[in-house]
Amino acid sequence: MKVGPKVVLLFKDPIGFGTAIFKALQPNPNSNLQSRQESLDLSLQSYGIKHQTVSLQVVHFLNGPNLEVSVLLLENSEPPTLACALNEVLALLVGNGLSNMPTIVAPFVVAATKLKTENRTSVAVDNISVYGLQVGASSGLTKALCTKLQSPSLSLQIFNEQLACLLQLVRVLKMPTFVIIGKKGQTVHHNTSEEELEVIHEIGRHLASFSSLSFSGEKIAWDTMKSSRETQEPWRALYG
Repeated sequence: MKVGPKVVLLFKDPIGFGTAIFKALQPNPNSNLQSRQESLDLSLQSYGIKHQTVSLQVVHFLNGPNLEVSVLLLENSEPPTLACALNEVLALLVGNGLSNMPTIVAPFVVAATKLKTENRTSVAVDNISVYGLQVGASSGLTKALCTKLQSPSLSLQIFNEQLACLLQLVRVLKMPTFVIIGKKGQTVHHNTSEEELEVIHEIGRHLASFSSLSFSGEKIAWDTMKSSRETQEPWRALYG
């Protein structure tokens, strides 16, 4: 699959964050970008998973014949299927060679209870609501985003299965990757709080900042009800 030099990688998570961002990224009205959609069913047979595929939705944004940015939305899955599916996606992005790898920008929203520092069991950590983390090789885009977003504390641990899997794979492949981590509040209710909406909008603005895209987040409704997965123990601390 041919993709643009800039790739936004999203996961269809249970709370709907990935899907909301996927729908909210649109061509800037002042640009000449056109969109083209495609979908893929990724086979997992090479991993011994014979009767299951994982869907991948893609929107490419083109300026004439030139691909500028591709936005990917990967179907939600659980380990170990998650690692297999994500590895297949990254293999598609690597394409014909490491020299032509795109830069991946992957946004995540993590509950405050999943952000932990040394000697503390759960936190609101600090007043920063959105962090940035460069992983793998660097590129012009990752360097530019590093100047706009504060890196998390070295003692901060983040518990998120999808993010943990992504970090491990891109480090092995040395793919230029920038992770945007938004902090979600601890309250449990049906409606998204103003603070949480602001986190989503800030992430959207950063995603639109490096392309000719706009973030249309006015109608975003994010279900913050706690899922059954949030009550389970995380499978791995990422760093710290």
